[in-house]
Amino acid sequence: MDSALKVSSTTTTTTPTTTTNGTQKIEDSSYTIELIKPKDAEEVLTMLKKFFFKDEPLNTFLNLGECKELEEYSLKCIKDDCSFKAVDKNGKILGVFLNGLLKRPAPDAVPEKSAEGCEHPKFRKILAMMDYIEEEFNLFDLFPSVDVILDGKILSVDTNCRGLGIAGRLTEHTMNYMHEHNIKIFHVLCSSHYSARVMEKLGFHDVYRLNYADYKVNGQVVLAPAAPHVAARILVKDISETTKSTL
Repeated sequence: MDSALKVSSTTTTTTPTTTTNGTQKIEDSSYTIELIKPKDAEEVLTMLKKFFFKDEPLNTFLNLGECKELEEYSLKCIKDDCSFKAVDKNGKILGVFLNGLLKRPAPDAVPEKSAEGCEHPKFRKILAMMDYIEEEFNLFDLFPSVDVILDGKILSVDTNCRGLGIAGRLTEHTMNYMHEHNIKIFHVLCSSHYSARVMEKLGFHDVYRLNYADYKVNGQVVLAPAAPHVAARILVKDISETTKSTL
């Protein structure tokens, strides 16, 4: 979630601009926000490969490369029907906010180990860290009256279209979904320093932090992305304190 969030509640229209090498960056980029459906999966994946996977700090540190497991992991939340895309007048995806629903587990439930079924050795390291965080920290313990939490997974915007308020409108639509479905808590796990700062500016606050230097397996540090990405952080926002936007 490394895109800077610039909130705007109106549809944005810009005139075409040209880069120094003569390529056009934007063509009449009025856009709309739409719900992502399963049929959109391949187009969403193409966008993530181009603008998200290669820049995510842990992926970069591990030199993850092609990873079908990451692709499947990223897209599986679409089935929850709470992910949104920004599309231009030609239907091209300009940005996405992939979200899922976290539901309170039964008291005797045993958490699944995502890493155990992963055949990709590098991505398995990332999943193992996430399994570790889940063992160490139960988000629902902080909210005893809450049974469903919105999990913001991936926010990505086409680099040629940043600064147009796309990420902000995707976030607003996500919060509107939460208002409509009486979901109060918005949760994000940030592996990037920059994404965590963006969420803080939106009113999210830390509830958990794992310094990468402190996460060790057999006494060895597993993940050490370049500074300033020094920790995985969980941030939350209670959106019951906000009002629904008129979009």
